[in-house]
Amino acid sequence: MPLKTVLIRTFRILAVAEAFSWAALLIGMYFKWIAKTSELGVEIAGPFHGALFVGYGVSALALWRLQRWPFLVALFAGVSAVFPFATIAFERWAGKRGHLTERAASTTEVKETAGV
Repeated sequence: MPLKTVLIRTFRILAVAEAFSWAALLIGMYFKWIAKTSELGVEIAGPFHGALFVGYGVSALALWRLQRWPFLVALFAGVSAVFPFATIAFERWAGKRGHLTERAASTTEVKETAGV
């Protein structure tokens, strides 16, 4: 399987997983700060969410380079990780606009001239 295919699939999975980890973290924060019953949810969901956040960011940076995303697309990918559940919205948006397809980079490649 080509690297691009693996990276696109990984990015899509991380986008959804990162959003679910936001939900787990928010639930943990509720029990810690509002219900004042347990910190266990934050202790478990916090590191898990952090790892998914970093993975999502790294995969977004890799796709920016491999897919030759415009800067604004890459910026939206990064900003979406900061807001709960926004990574799913970005993944859907980018997918509909062809930023998450194998052919995205090849349509924007510039042909080089031979010594001219």
